[in-house]
Amino acid sequence: MSRSALPTSAQTPDPAAPAAGSHARRPRRLRLVAAASAVALLAGGAVAVGGTALAGDDTGQSVPEAPAGAAAAAPAASPLAEHGALEVCGIRLCGEDGQEVQLRGMSSHGTQWFEHCLTDGSLDALADDWGADVLRVSTYVQEGGYETDPQRFTDIASRVIDQATERGMYVVVDWHQLSPGDPNANTERAKKFFTDITDRHGDQDNILYEIANEPNGVSWSSIKSYAEEVIPVVRAGDPDAVVLVGTRAWSSFGLSEGADEQEIVNNPVNADNIMYVFHFYAASHGDYYLNALDRASDRLPVFVTEFGTQDYSGEGANDFTMSQRYLDLMAEKNISWVNWNFSDDWRSGAVFDVGVCAAGGPWAGTAGLKEAGVWIRDRMS
Repeated sequence: MSRSALPTSAQTPDPAAPAAGSHARRPRRLRLVAAASAVALLAGGAVAVGGTALAGDDTGQSVPEAPAGAAAAAPAASPLAEHGALEVCGIRLCGEDGQEVQLRGMSSHGTQWFEHCLTDGSLDALADDWGADVLRVSTYVQEGGYETDPQRFTDIASRVIDQATERGMYVVVDWHQLSPGDPNANTERAKKFFTDITDRHGDQDNILYEIANEPNGVSWSSIKSYAEEVIPVVRAGDPDAVVLVGTRAWSSFGLSEGADEQEIVNNPVNADNIMYVFHFYAASHGDYYLNALDRASDRLPVFVTEFGTQDYSGEGANDFTMSQRYLDLMAEKNISWVNWNFSDDWRSGAVFDVGVCAAGGPWAGTAGLKEAGVWIRDRMS
């Protein structure tokens, strides 16, 4: 995310960390919507038993009925149905079958501003019309976000996770700390947030956890220390999930503060099944950053959780030529990516025209999209 008054996206690229070896995963039951209890009364006299609604027929017998608002498994032909539980194998992201996976999708904007852009209609379009594999749900910590009402923002994130899950998409749960740039300023809040999220969703196969968006103005050793304190909290509620670790200098591998990926290679986070985060904005981050992504992805597991076709504030003209060079590299190396952002903010990096979210669409097709939205939809679908 950038540094403009109303945050937009990221500032620069910076992944890092050790290649985590493949490890055995235990199969987990996919919970699409958490049941309030094992047995609960539903409207109309139906009773939910173990998450499945049972309705009395005219003979007084209980007969199975489809769960309200949920399915027992991922929708057929969805990304989740295809790949199952993810893990880091060597320096790549892999599906349950051990094959490399490249996820492609969108990031929400801050839910304190743009919750109304995340609707059943918009997410139907993202999953079905765009063909997205993954949605990044951005919960800002400051800037009017989580710290002002932890319960509310946890509930919003959980609701969107459920919606994306119902559509068979993966979800990156983004702890969108931005200012202050030191994630250690929010460690206790992060522990609370990830404890609450894993309590609700820790048995699902489609959740990845991004534990600190764009650390900046802080050393890699401090970021590493934070990660090694927070990752066990995530693991306590979701032992098998992939965890995404932000890197120095707005997740640029340290490039934007004069370092590079070598500091991560030399001092990786002490945890397995993790990936290092890199962000780029094509109109600001040219060959120097592209080459760093190329180098780093040969030594570290990398996930691009945010990029834009504009400058690092998500504004200005689109540089589709440089953007395509990044996409080509990421396709070649199966580096997963998420574009910033799925909202109708006025900036050029928001995919929808201003007013589309308030009007309830149009979501599908290109009629409601900015130039960047048309471009990224084409590359996803």
